[in-house]
Amino acid sequence: MRPHRILFICLGNICRSCAAQTVMQNLVDKAGRSAEFELDSAGLISYHQGEKADSRMRMHAKRRGYDITHLSRPITQSDFLYFDLILGMDDSNMDRLMELAPTLESQKKIQRMTDFCQEISTDHIPDPYYGGSSGFEYVLNVLEDACQGLLENYK
Repeated sequence: MRPHRILFICLGNICRSCAAQTVMQNLVDKAGRSAEFELDSAGLISYHQGEKADSRMRMHAKRRGYDITHLSRPITQSDFLYFDLILGMDDSNMDRLMELAPTLESQKKIQRMTDFCQEISTDHIPDPYYGGSSGFEYVLNVLEDACQGLLENYK
């Protein structure tokens, strides 16, 4: 059986989407379900291409036991065909993903990350890039909740 292919998207692929990929991979691994999933992340812009995640995100994630090793990359047209589920972090991400999707079929793969939240009630994951420590911690809280819900969605 082919693994579930999930792509996490944010603006630059240096904070939210790479953290989502890492949190989800951690949950999948702990559940002993690594073979069932293929996870990746990308950004809507290529400005940070090839760069590590934001050092503040890596630091906050590390405190929770997550090691973000992903290098930023921009989304490609082939991503829309390859992945089964493409998850945007906020309204701007969702709008841009819908614009970039090459077909109606690929648009159907696009969902909002927060649709999978179980405990935290929010409609978006804010970009912590221009904020302080509390923003990074909040993003990780929401991502942990959403990724747990996402994993349970595939039982």
